[in-house]
Amino acid sequence: MSQALNPSSAEGSGSGGGVPLRRDYGATADTAAVMPDVNFTTPGGSSGFSPTEFMSLSEDIGHNITSVLNSSKQLEKQLKFIGTPKEMPALHEKIHGINTKTNAKVATTRQDLERLRAVVRHGDRQQRLQWEKLTQEFQNVIEKYSTIQKRISSAARQSYQQMLVADHEAEVNARAELLQEQRQEQASMQQEHDMLVERERQLTLIASDVIDTHQIMGTLRSYVHQQGEQLDLIENSIEQAASNVEEGRSELAKAARSRQSYRRKILILLVIAVIIGLIVTGIVVAKFSS
Repeated sequence: MSQALNPSSAEGSGSGGGVPLRRDYGATADTAAVMPDVNFTTPGGSSGFSPTEFMSLSEDIGHNITSVLNSSKQLEKQLKFIGTPKEMPALHEKIHGINTKTNAKVATTRQDLERLRAVVRHGDRQQRLQWEKLTQEFQNVIEKYSTIQKRISSAARQSYQQMLVADHEAEVNARAELLQEQRQEQASMQQEHDMLVERERQLTLIASDVIDTHQIMGTLRSYVHQQGEQLDLIENSIEQAASNVEEGRSELAKAARSRQSYRRKILILLVIAVIIGLIVTGIVVAKFSS
């Protein structure tokens, strides 16, 4: 674009021989160009036109327009990565670097256009048309560059908002997971507590069972003791009964012997009575018969 809009630098350097060198505004690398003296006044005191200044400024402006256009294309490429996994801090740094350099070139080009405007005031219509053309091209490039900047800013902000929403959702999910874990842990602790309470209850039951067993054993021991006493009483009763039986047996033997003696006595008495009766009968019969 700069070659089409501006004369060659060789012509500019040839027409301004013997003047100091000047840095190329907005170029990607520092280049040497002839910077003539900007002098709007002729030696006689009248204003004049400097062709060398016009060509130098036109060339610088053309280079800067091309540079801004290239920067816009680079920004368009970087715009595609915003909102994707490739959107990293390095991408933001690269976009910031492009904007910084391009903004400096835009400011320089604006100043150069102001200087060129002052130069073409003393030029012809062709130079003024050249200035108007450069100004229009610069405005078109700036509008495109500004539009891309706004798109990048909007996309970056939207991506940032999405990241905020994602972070918020992640935080909410993390809190929900943490709350769920806390609930599970609390439920586990409650379950362990319930198990401990149940175990304590079972131990209490076992202890109460042991106490009841002791009571039963004590009762049984008392029963055994009482049974022993009863057995002693029974044994004593048996011994007493045996003694009584023995005494009864001896008494029965005595009674039997007494009864036999009594029977004998009765029998003797009967015999004696019979004999006496016979005697009496004989006596009576004897008396009646005599």
